[in-house]
Parts: sequence; C-alpha cells; structure tokens
Amino acid sequence: MNNVSSKLSKPFEGKFLIHISSFFVATSCSSATATSVASVIVAVVEGRGLARGEIGMASLNLKCPELVLSQFADTGTYAKVITKIHILVPLEILMPDTASEKGKGTKLFNLITENFPGVAFTAIQRKYFNERKGLEYIQQLCAPEFGTVLMEVQAKYYCLAAAAALLKYLEFIQNSVYAAKSLKVTFKGSEQTAMIDSASATNLELVVNNRDHRSCSCNNRYAHEHTLLGVLNHTKTPGGARRLRSNILEPLFDVDTINIRLDAVQELLQDEELFFGLKNAIGHFLDIDQLLSVLVQIPKQETVQVAETKITHVIQLKHTLDMVPRLRMVLKNCNTALLKAYSTSLEDARFDLILEQIKTVINDDTTYLKGSLNMRTQKCYAVRPNINEFLDIARRAYTEIVDDIAGLVNQMGEKYGLPMRTSFSTARGFFIQMKLEGVVLPEGNLPSEFIKVTKHKNNYGFTTADLMKMNDRCDEALREIFHMSYVVICQLLCTIHEHIHCLYKLSDAVSMLDMLLSLANTCTISDYVRPEFTDTLAIKQGRHPILERIAGQQPVSNNSYISEGSNFVIITGPNMSGKSTYLKQVAMCQIMAQIGSFVPAEYASFRVADQIFTRIGVDDDFETNCSTFMLEMKEISYIIHNVSDRSLIIIDELGRGTSAEEGIGICHSVCEFLLSLKAFTLFATHFLELCQLESLYPNVENQHMEVQHTRSGDTGAESVLYTYLLYRGCSEERHYGLRAAEMTALPSGLIQEAKIIASNVSQQLLAKHHSDPETQRQRAVYHLATRLLQAARNSRLDPDSLRMYLKGLRKQYEAELQAVWQPASVDTEEE
Repeated sequence: MNNVSSKLSKPFEGKFLIHISSFFVATSCSSATATSVASVIVAVVEGRGLARGEIGMASLNLKCPELVLSQFADTGTYAKVITKIHILVPLEILMPDTASEKGKGTKLFNLITENFPGVAFTAIQRKYFNERKGLEYIQQLCAPEFGTVLMEVQAKYYCLAAAAALLKYLEFIQNSVYAAKSLKVTFKGSEQTAMIDSASATNLELVVNNRDHRSCSCNNRYAHEHTLLGVLNHTKTPGGARRLRSNILEPLFDVDTINIRLDAVQELLQDEELFFGLKNAIGHFLDIDQLLSVLVQIPKQETVQVAETKITHVIQLKHTLDMVPRLRMVLKNCNTALLKAYSTSLEDARFDLILEQIKTVINDDTTYLKGSLNMRTQKCYAVRPNINEFLDIARRAYTEIVDDIAGLVNQMGEKYGLPMRTSFSTARGFFIQMKLEGVVLPEGNLPSEFIKVTKHKNNYGFTTADLMKMNDRCDEALREIFHMSYVVICQLLCTIHEHIHCLYKLSDAVSMLDMLLSLANTCTISDYVRPEFTDTLAIKQGRHPILERIAGQQPVSNNSYISEGSNFVIITGPNMSGKSTYLKQVAMCQIMAQIGSFVPAEYASFRVADQIFTRIGVDDDFETNCSTFMLEMKEISYIIHNVSDRSLIIIDELGRGTSAEEGIGICHSVCEFLLSLKAFTLFATHFLELCQLESLYPNVENQHMEVQHTRSGDTGAESVLYTYLLYRGCSEERHYGLRAAEMTALPSGLIQEAKIIASNVSQQLLAKHHSDPETQRQRAVYHLATRLLQAARNSRLDPDSLRMYLKGLRKQYEAELQAVWQPASVDTEEE
C-alpha cells in the first residue's frame, strides 16, 4: 500500500486519502451488481473573497461516461451542495488542498466531511482547479452533439475548474484517457427540478429505509423494499434503476413534462400488448452506461486484462444493438408524445451502421452469454477468421489444447473406472469433477495422482499435475488470442467512436422506457389513479404507498385538502393515532405525482412544489454534538431561510425538545412566519394551544386524528381504539400521553397521581378561546373569496355545472354566517 501511495502522490505532490481498495471494487464489479457499489467521483470548489458562496461542481460516474457540471450560489448552510452530493452517493470527493489545510478547514469542507463521514476525501493542489484547462478538456472530449454545453459553461469558471481537477485525477487513477469527442457533457442548474434536502429524503425514507441502511443500493431489492424507491422499482436494467432513484430525489418541476410522462404511463396501462412487449424487450438490455464507459476509454498500457475487457464489451455492444430492432417493433404503433419521440430516436440509421461495422469484424453468432466458460469461448472466437492469420493459428492451438484436456480426463476415467467429467471455473481453470453415487473408491480414497481435492456434499473436485500444465498452456494460448484480437478490436472502436452519440441516445431511451414501465407496473399491483395539477392539493382516500405494500392489507385511507384559502393545516391527536404516517403519506404522494407516477388514491390533484421540506423526528445527533432541541432549531432554521411560496412543508412535533412554555412560544412564532407565505404547510403538534390560531387567521384549519373509547363489560376498564381517520376540528382528547403510559408497565398509582397533577395544571393553563362573531364573519367572507378565485382559475365545468357549484358556495356561505348569529343577507340573483 505504501508503494501505491507514493505513486499517487507524484502528480499531485501528496495530499491524497483515496481508498484504493474501494475504487477497485467499484471498477471491477459486473453489470449485474452495477448499482450496488458507489462509483461516482465528485469535485467541489468554492469561490474566494467576494465570490465566497459560489459553488462549482463536476461529477463523473465510473460506470457512465457523462460529465455533469453545475454552478450555483449557496447560502451559509450549504444546503444545496450537501443535497446534490447526497443524491450522487459518491465514492470519493475531491476538493482543493487550500480548503482543508490543517486546523483551518473552510466551513464548506467541514460540513462535507461531517455529512459524509464514510466517503473518501482527496485533497488536490489548488493549481489543478484551472478553469482554462477545464474548458480545453471539454472542447477536446465533448461529443459534437452535446457541444451546446460550451455556450452554457464558458463563463462559469468554478464548474470548469472542478472539471479540470476531476478529469486530470480520473486520467491518473484509471491509467487511461477518454477518446476525443466521446463524452456526454451536461450542465445542470438547480432550476429544472424540485429540491428535497437530504434530511427530508431520510425522514421520508425515499431511497433508504431508516431501519436498514443497506437499502441505498438500487439493486438490493429486499433491503430497499420498505422505501418509496422499493415500492416503485420494477426496473429491468441498472440504468433504469439509477434513473428512477435520481428522479425520486429530484422530482420534476415542469407541469408539461410531468403530464407527458403521465400520458406515456397511461398508454402502457391501457395497451396490454405494448406493456408486455416492452417489458420483454427491455429485459434483454445490459447496462449500456457501463458499456459506454469502457468503450470510450483508451488505456495507457495494453495488458491482457484490458484486452479481455475490451473484447467483452464489444460483444456486449453487439448484443445490445441486436436488441434495438425488437425495441423498434414494440414501439412502432405507440401514440403518446414521449413514446413516439423515443420510437423516432431509435430509427436512427447509425444503430444499423455501427452493427454492420461490428459484424465485419465479429462473428454473427457471437453473443453475450452467462457462465464463465461460455463467455471465455465467445471471447476467444469473437473475431472473424481470415482477418489475422496469426490469430487463426493461436485459436487452432487453443482448440487442440482444450481437446487434449477432454481426452486426458476421459483416459483418467477409463484408467480408474470412475465417472469423471471435465469442469471449468474462472479461479481453477479446467479441472476434474466426479459425483459419488453408487461408486466405491479403492480403499476408500482417491488415487494419489489426484491433487487439490475439494469435496462438497457428494461431489469431488480435483486436478492432476499434467492437467495443471495443460491449463498453463491453455492460458498462454488465450493471452496470445486476446492480444491479437485486441489489435483488431481497437481498429473497430476507432470507427465506432465517430458515431458514439447514438449510443448515448440508446442509453437515454432504454433507461427512460424502463422507468416508465416500472411506474406502470406499480399501478398494476395496487389501485393507483392519475394525478392532476392545479393550484390545490386535494387527495380523495389517499393511502401511504409503503405501508400499503408491507401491511398485507389495505391501510386506512384519508382525504387531504390544502388550497391558497386554507394553506396551513394544524393536525392534533394522541400518540400512535397516525399523524406522522399521514404527513409522510401526503409528501410521498406529492413526490410520486411530480416524477410522473400515478398515486395511491381515488382522486388526486396537486400544486407543483419547488421544494419539499420536512421536520420529523426527535433524535439527538451524536456525530455533530447536537441535542434534540438544537437539531430541531437547525432544521427549522433551514426551512425558514429557504422556503418559497410554492413549497410544501411538513412539520411534525416541533418544540418537544425544550419546556412546554418555550416549545409553544417557538411553535407559535414559526407558525406566524409560515402563515405569511403561500406555502402549503402541514403542522402536527401535541400543543393544543396552537389550535387557537384558527380563530386568529382565516387560512388556518384544524384537523385531528379521531380515537374512540371503549369500556370492557366485564372489568369496566377503558381502552382506546385508534381509527387512524382524519376529521375536521381540534382534538378533544386531553392527557393522551398518560393513556399511552398506561399501556406500559408503569405502576398504576404513579399513573393516577400524574393524572391529578396534569388536570390541575390544565385548569390553570388551558382556557377555551372563542373568536368574536365579527372575526368569524370575516373568515366566512375570506373562504368564499378564495373559492371563487379558485373556480375562476381552474374550473373546467360546463355552464350548468358551474351554476350549481356557485349556488352551493352561496348556501355554504349563508350557513357559516347563520352559525355566528349574523343575518345571511346575500343579494345574489339566481341565474
């Protein structure tokens, strides 16, 4: 390891902390487990002086040759940086050494190392963060079809600087360079998608189950089953799983794009032939991103392993392109705009051109097969005969050796009268295998000629000295075959690089179609409905998507309604009555709708949210030395500094980390701040005093989780039945914390004394607060005005239905006025 460290330090003059072992695991894993190991390297740089707070980022997945650049201004909390890194799940983070100098690391450096303690950090000399060099790299490596990115980034110096350091570093650790004009380079600002901070993603269990942190792996289906990703993930390809994960963490913000996706999902659900045809076709595709990543790299050293890898990936490319006509056929008669667009992109003649070029070098019957010996044989005979005379000679020699091995094993079987057969494994090469069923060994032992004996149940595996020598000859012949095949393959790849862009189009098409298919597949398992997008959040009989999957039975459904006229909902109710579950349910349905998924409800309408905030949980954070209360204050401070009028805010149990008086005071002031905005807020609390806000502000609505009390006919003991149903109004329950305590093993005398004390305190602190009639009248007028505005903006009713709706509003308004003893004098003429 010391040798490795010294080699690494030369180009960058020290300052490295890279976890080499992690990197080799990431680069050598097969496509079957491609998503289970972190493989993204991120470079981050911050401006200095007056530019402090301006962030440049560049990231590249070792399994996908797409360089993603971003530059944005961030606040002192660096929430955007932390969120973006959280979404990327990096293997390693690169920063300038000036940011991490001993004893005086910058605030950004300290926050990144605190939030990502398990990620390798590498400090690189600041001189490698060079924006001029970064622009040169992009001009040299960017595929022509993505060339417009140069217009976007040529004045964004910090992301160019990050790109320069990242590409130089990748060139060094991979010992290879990317082929000219071969990379997909994209610039992503923070405007196109809704932002979900990392704490909210964790609270909502979007991709990681809080009880099982293995679930961050996209293909670990059992571990992530109890997450939103687990509910929606029925993808067939690693690229589709990666795309679904990134969409869940960064939902769409553009309504038109969302509706185009929903149209595609709806067509898949309505056209059974299209659904199953696409499902079958997509299942035959490999990880195109990983395939591309290897194809566009040019190794600095030619080794047998490099040659074998290149041959494998050309075979995989041929297999992939062979699947394109099948995909075209499935999409031939699709109707929706998105599916038509991908159908058109797959008609690109360059797919056929690349396949024809491959077939001039690679045998027609060569395909990607599972099994080490099958794949070894495919690689050996992949290149057509008569292209390279020496290659043909080496293959004949290899064939003869394999035949000799089979002959040797047969001779051994005849010699000892034992049922021997030839087997192969990557680790052992060719060896002898024998099953002992009705076979009696002489003296109960194998002959001494057999060595390296292994036994598993009733199977023996062993070899001989002669067989080991023949394996060595076989390996030598293979090395010659791979070397000569590699020369031919490299010439082929040079021509393929000219048309590399269409392979990026194929990757995009397959991953998107796989994700849409996955979303449609989810609807076939549960009863989901297509959401609408208006200025109102209205869900009829909505259900918790994760709970529905794991409960084994239909969970209790609830209605939700938030509009500009009542955009602040206070939810009360006893412990364990379902408040937290309901809050998460609403947030998850919002996210599902914004990625283009149907939602678990009978009807659903959403206002597109630009940010989704949650403040859930009351745990200490030992890593940052934060108490429960301090953690609450940090999270609520982040919300207050970043909230906008189009945000969705979920707050659960704020202020419980301090005294009741201080908690109520903080909650009240936070509520008043949020009430001044048009953001949609769901605020669950045990502080019943907050329910008085409804009488002070017309846009506040009280709701509560209903419970029922039952009394045993035998013992007379009272018990609580949780209905998990949401009702209008404030909870009438008092001292429900003591009811929860009664269910534990606390002594009954202690509980009784606590009830007496709590009752005395309540009489002193709690007083019914009734608003005066004038306030209630103003509230009725406010509600009528907001509903009329809402109808004017969004109504698609015909004239007769609209007339009936307006009459209903008038009657409701009159009823509200009568309820506060005011005359219902509304002089409106019936149409």
